[in-house]
Amino acid sequence: MSDIIRTGIDGLDSILGGGIGERSTVLVSGNPGTGKSIFGIQYLYTGATEEDQRGIYISFEENADDIRRAAESIGMEHWQELVESGDIKVYGKNKMLREGDFTATMDLLLEDFADESYDRLVLDSLTMFQLFFDDEKEKRTYLLKFSDILKQHGMTSLLINEQGAVFPETEIGLENFLTDGNIYFIQTPTDSGVNRYVWVAKMRKQSINTDIFPMEISDEGITVYERAGGFSMMGGGSGPSF
Repeated sequence: MSDIIRTGIDGLDSILGGGIGERSTVLVSGNPGTGKSIFGIQYLYTGATEEDQRGIYISFEENADDIRRAAESIGMEHWQELVESGDIKVYGKNKMLREGDFTATMDLLLEDFADESYDRLVLDSLTMFQLFFDDEKEKRTYLLKFSDILKQHGMTSLLINEQGAVFPETEIGLENFLTDGNIYFIQTPTDSGVNRYVWVAKMRKQSINTDIFPMEISDEGITVYERAGGFSMMGGGSGPSF
């Protein structure tokens, strides 16, 4: 099996059997506020500070200052230093939406992919990315092309996907089949706030735990409680996923 890339979230890495397979493209889905963007930030920050891996954050929804503030709010105090040194490159919405054309936007990205060496990428979000296209066929064609480009350039990538439903919509389209893994972030309302969960539904060529595990978001980022998975919202178990 290919090398494993740590996400930087200990409980999640344990569920994944160590992390995400190198050069994988993983779909990260959930409704707004579940922690998907924070996961992406933490993933890149861990790569740059602990693994000597450079990363790219592409956002169609936030500008670079918004992303910096989000990173600093969860204890990623060196985020801006990493951006200034080039260890993390941020494409905010102003830059990504400036061209208004997919080909021009891709040319912008491909210049960096070709000239620099990056290991990790976060696209936030796939939902906005797909607005470049007029029909479903074109959308799927370019998603496949984009996924292939990421793999060819050696990147292990998270594609963030917005869902409207509280519980995971497991049949959300062809993107499920084009990606190597599916991770769902879930939150359910309670009288005192929300309960948060993470579910790794698929990870090709890896032995994973497919239970649903509680998680929390604090000023130190995301914590997943792997030992609390026995309650299982869905049953599940552990085993290989291909």
